[in-house]
Amino acid sequence: MSLSVSQLQEADFPRWDEFVFRHPLGTCFHQTAWRKTIESTFQFRPYYLTVLEDGELQAVLPMFLVENWMMGRVLISSPFAVYGGILALTDAAKERIRDEVVALATKLSVQHVELRNTDEEQRLGFSPVDRYLTYTQTVRRQAGEELLAELPKKTRNMVRKSLKSPFASRIAEGLDGFYELLSRNYRRLGTPIFPRQYFQTLLEEFGPKGADVREILIDGEVAAVSLNLFFRDQMHTYYAASHTGFLPLAPNNFLYYDHLLWAGEHGFTTFDFGRSKIDSGTSDFKRHWNTTTKALPYEILLVNRKDLPNFSPSNQKFSLAIRAWQHLPLGLTRSLGPRLVRLFP
Repeated sequence: MSLSVSQLQEADFPRWDEFVFRHPLGTCFHQTAWRKTIESTFQFRPYYLTVLEDGELQAVLPMFLVENWMMGRVLISSPFAVYGGILALTDAAKERIRDEVVALATKLSVQHVELRNTDEEQRLGFSPVDRYLTYTQTVRRQAGEELLAELPKKTRNMVRKSLKSPFASRIAEGLDGFYELLSRNYRRLGTPIFPRQYFQTLLEEFGPKGADVREILIDGEVAAVSLNLFFRDQMHTYYAASHTGFLPLAPNNFLYYDHLLWAGEHGFTTFDFGRSKIDSGTSDFKRHWNTTTKALPYEILLVNRKDLPNFSPSNQKFSLAIRAWQHLPLGLTRSLGPRLVRLFP
C-alpha cells in the first residue's frame, strides 16, 4: 500500500494521542492537549500531519502556522514547546512527511519552518540549530538522605541550607500565587509574561493527571512555584519561579529536591529539568543536579528567508528592549506581556 498524508481531524485525536504515547520519542508537547491549549489561547492555525499506510498511522508531525510582524509567516513544531518534531515508525514515512513539509511551506509562502527535535533520529536534513541543551535525571523511590548523597557537593550544600527553613510543599488550589511569582520573575528577566488564561487552559486540557501547579510555602507565604507536566514515566517541571525576598533561604533548591523525591515516590523514573541555552546561568544550575545533558537537534528549513533566524533573548538585538522591560512597572508588564509574548513562540 502507498503512504498517504493528511491533516489530523478532531475525530482522530484519540488515535493520534495513542500513537504519541507509544512512540519512544513522543512527548507531552506532541499530545492534542497541547494543540488545544495553543490554538485556544493564541489562535495559531494548526497543521497536524499524519502518514497512513493501509489505514494505520506511520508518522505524525504537529505544526502551527504563526504570523506576526516580528517573525513573518512561519511554521513551528511546536510554539512555546521545547520539544516537537516528527514521530515516525519507518524511514519511508519520515521521507513522505518531509516532502509534505517542503510542499506545505512553499504553498503557505512561509519564511521558514522550525522543528524542535529531541533526538537525532528526527532530523529531516534541514539546517541544524545547535543552541539548546536539555537536562534529565533518573529518579527512584528513595529517602532524602540518599538523594542528597548522590548530588554534587555545591547543590547538596544548598539543599541542606534550604532544609534548615520550615518550607512545605502543596498542590496549588488556584493560579494566584503561581502567576504572581512567575510574572515578577519574567519582568526581572526582561521577558513578556504569558496570559493567565494560557496556564488555566493548559491545566484544563491536560487534566490533573497530566499537569499541576505546586507551591513552596514558608510561614504561610508562597516562596516558590512550579507548573509540572506528566507524560508516561516522566515528570517535567516546565515553569518555575522563586520569591526574591526568600532567595537567601534557597527556596528554588528546596523545590527541586521536593519534586525529585515526589517523582520517585510516585513511580516516575525520569525527571526533566527542561531546556536551557548553552552556557547560560540556568544551564549551570541544572547541570549541578547530577543530570544527564543532551543537545537538542533543532533544525530550520529556510524558504523565503535567506539566513537562520534567532529570536531568543540571547540575541544582542533584543538587549536594549530587555533592559527597558526590566524597569517597567509590574502592572504594565502584566498588561503588555500577553500581547507581546505571542511574537516569540
